[in-house]
Amino acid sequence: MPRLLLVTGMSGAGKSSALNALEDMGWDTVDNLPTSLLHDFVHRSDRTAGSIHVAVGMDARSRGFDPHALPSLVDSVSGARAEILYLDATGAELARRYGETRRRHPLAPDRPAEDGIARERNLTAALRLAADAVLDTTDFKPADLRDELRRRYGEEGDELVLTLTSFGFARGISRTADLVFDLRFLPNPHWVEELRPLTGADAPVADFVSAQDGSEEFMGRTEELLAFLLPRYWEAGKAYVGVAFGCTGGRHRSVAAALAMGERLRARGFSPNIRHRDLALRPDDSLELGQSRIEGPEKR
Repeated sequence: MPRLLLVTGMSGAGKSSALNALEDMGWDTVDNLPTSLLHDFVHRSDRTAGSIHVAVGMDARSRGFDPHALPSLVDSVSGARAEILYLDATGAELARRYGETRRRHPLAPDRPAEDGIARERNLTAALRLAADAVLDTTDFKPADLRDELRRRYGEEGDELVLTLTSFGFARGISRTADLVFDLRFLPNPHWVEELRPLTGADAPVADFVSAQDGSEEFMGRTEELLAFLLPRYWEAGKAYVGVAFGCTGGRHRSVAAALAMGERLRARGFSPNIRHRDLALRPDDSLELGQSRIEGPEKR
């Protein structure tokens, strides 16, 4: 059964950040929804039944906001498991945030923010008591809030989306990569006559690349680096990571390295996608020669 999460609480406590984090986790989200539209939003016809969780932000700005009636309204939505998340923070911290952003409190547009904070705390007291979870964000950085929401509301099995890409520097560096590794320190199979028409996906080329001096050490050290970095990227809230392996033309060394690293990372429990940007392109001597100064004539 899909979940329906009402995200509410004190203005300035992080509701917009929470909704953004939930959206990144695959939830269907909307902020400041009028209460009269709640049922229609949850049951709108373009949503695949039973497959998408819904998070709705409501607070004192929302039309029809009634903190006493909201719990019953949320519970009345059929076909969804209703929950309420109340975000809170100390009055001093909320006032500090309003001071930094220079925004006016919705309940005190012409008075100090402290007056609006006190009024809102009294207004939403009943909603706080009815909440399934109260989250105090006083000491939270945005990343802390995102991590906490992922722990509480992330789907079991959520994981980093990892893509390993091979490419050729001669055709331009990969623009989607977070990390780029250069394979041009290895001899180029393009200059081996019998290997030229093959690619890094073929065993003779893969064997040639792995047999070169420094190849195994490079792969081992890169594997350890990625095994260290990838979980930390996920913990920091990064849902997608691209790792690119480049060689000159993007058909031999980079392809072999991306495929081999994919196998290594799968053995460590990761699930990488493999993409070969330039593999389908025809061999081109002029492109390979364009990199001769980098690779050195002895590596042809």
